Amino acid sequence: MPVNLKGRHFLTLKDFSNQEIEFLLDLSVKLKKNKYAGLRRKNLEGKNIALIFEKPSTRTRCASIVACIDEGAHGEYLGKNDIQLGKKETIKDTARVIGRMFDGILFRGFSHSTVDELALYAGVPVWNGLTDKFHPTQVLADFLTVLENKGYLKGIKFAYVGDGRSNMANSLMVGAARMGMDFRIITSEALYPGKGLVKKVGEFATESNGKLTITSDIQKGVTGADVIYTDVWASMGEESSIAERIKLLRPYQVNQDMIEKTGNPDVIFMHCLPSFHDPGMAFARQYPGICEVTNEIFESECSKVFDEAENRVHTIKAVMVATLAK
Repeated sequence: MPVNLKGRHFLTLKDFSNQEIEFLLDLSVKLKKNKYAGLRRKNLEGKNIALIFEKPSTRTRCASIVACIDEGAHGEYLGKNDIQLGKKETIKDTARVIGRMFDGILFRGFSHSTVDELALYAGVPVWNGLTDKFHPTQVLADFLTVLENKGYLKGIKFAYVGDGRSNMANSLMVGAARMGMDFRIITSEALYPGKGLVKKVGEFATESNGKLTITSDIQKGVTGADVIYTDVWASMGEESSIAERIKLLRPYQVNQDMIEKTGNPDVIFMHCLPSFHDPGMAFARQYPGICEVTNEIFESECSKVFDEAENRVHTIKAVMVATLAK
């Protein structure tokens, strides 16, 4: 069945079918091949794109700018001190102003309700570059990386190890269920994901013949895994709870012992970055025990984190092209 995403928002993968996600991944592959071949199709020539960032970023900002330039669009970075979003002007009013001037809006910030409100009033496609609940552009890059290394998604045994309530756990869980994966969240019982989302994801998994497991048992969770994935234990704004998080998550550090527990010599390690993997890093020295993965694994041959980071360009580009191009 033909897929047409023109004019659609991209806020959470809950809103997209497996066929639509496959379409975006196929387009990502095509656009990546074009870039490597030196082809510039300029699918977004003449388009102006607003990049609204409440939170600073390396990958999302760089990937979005490069995606715009590669496809002929103008990307305008609007940081938290550049506009009056939610301060001297309501989100609703900001959306209506920016929507009159730009053809699309990428938002990276704190509350998911902000990106929802932008989408409601902007009148142009709005894309979620990260909120407290979901990070769908990252998941597309993750799935493209799995495809490049494993050749398929359906049936992949994907183990997320870490905070089960995080935006990455939420987004990976939704996307994996949509694509029929055997998805596991391995975490402390105190950090299990919300029951409402788990119920919805269970419905997606039933539709796709996927599987969802949530467990505190590391051996049960990682056995046979094709992918081990983790994220930082404390995001921006969560510094006050770092000590408690370290206590809860320290047993779930990705290390050589965990990799060996998979029993899969071809397992790959993934991380959305940034990562605390070296105890000598300034932040790690400030908070001993904060490293969610050892340097040994982060720098190993099984680590695909920089392929994954590059794929942010190609998948964000695909979302922009699919929802904006003529």
